[in-house]
Amino acid sequence: MRRISASDIVITADDRLPGSAPPSPKPPRQPAAKRQPKRKTARWRLDLSPLQKFAALGVAVTAVLVTGAVIWHSGRPQRLARDTAAAALSLSADLGLRITDITVSGRRRTPTDQVVTALAAHHGDPILGLDIFAARSRLEALPSVRAAAVERRLPGAVHVSIVERQPVALWQTEGRFVLVDRDGHRIPGAIEGFEDLPLIVGDGAPQRTDELFALLAAEPELAGRVKAAIRVGNRRWTVKLDDVERGLEVRLPELDTPQAWRRLAELEKKRGLSSKQVTMVDLRVPERLILKSDPQQSAERRPVAEPGKED
Repeated sequence: MRRISASDIVITADDRLPGSAPPSPKPPRQPAAKRQPKRKTARWRLDLSPLQKFAALGVAVTAVLVTGAVIWHSGRPQRLARDTAAAALSLSADLGLRITDITVSGRRRTPTDQVVTALAAHHGDPILGLDIFAARSRLEALPSVRAAAVERRLPGAVHVSIVERQPVALWQTEGRFVLVDRDGHRIPGAIEGFEDLPLIVGDGAPQRTDELFALLAAEPELAGRVKAAIRVGNRRWTVKLDDVERGLEVRLPELDTPQAWRRLAELEKKRGLSSKQVTMVDLRVPERLILKSDPQQSAERRPVAEPGKED
């Protein structure tokens, strides 16, 4: 059989293969329905770059801020807020929330007029209008007050608790005596009733009062005999035992002061320096003990040594 290659036959559109059905006629094309033209809606479109959008936003924010600042500086919001608050406080007072009772506890030396001024509260005032935090701050600013608390007890009571500064020493300065507490704060007022407190002398002595009393408390028996303490050159202490003028003078070192104080307590227990005719003990050198004895001088009255005049 002769093979027929694809190159032997050319099939055209008019050729039909044997046994093939004639192509079915295509249905006639129906005329397309007449389409209504779409109406074009006019739209405005503003194309801005990111930088332009950011600038526009900045202008809008600036305008809002400027407008708000103008309104604020006109004072209208503040006046409105004040008027509203005043009306509310007045209404609360009419409903019975007004100050009818003021009590103060803990006051001993603080003048009453200072407490009244600092509290800034009067009978008949709206109790809700009292700023208890501001009142407490003003009370604690008083020289003789260490801490204060202000309590509002509805409907009409205000209670004030005061913790006053406690005098622990008399500071001799410029020829007069001033009461001070452990923190070195001056306490105004007369010294009557506190004459037996220890005397401190010298520049910087009040600021180191807490340090001094902590040192003395390490030897309680000896601490009870301290009548005066002189701050020398704002560097170290010299204390006087038993008597401000005729008592035993103890010169403490600038460094290792607690060790020197303990050493003095041991010497007093073993040797009884105060019972002898010793007028001065120098403990400034740890390896040495310098004693000064002067029977005639110990019997005389001599003033407390002025600071800065010792070696």
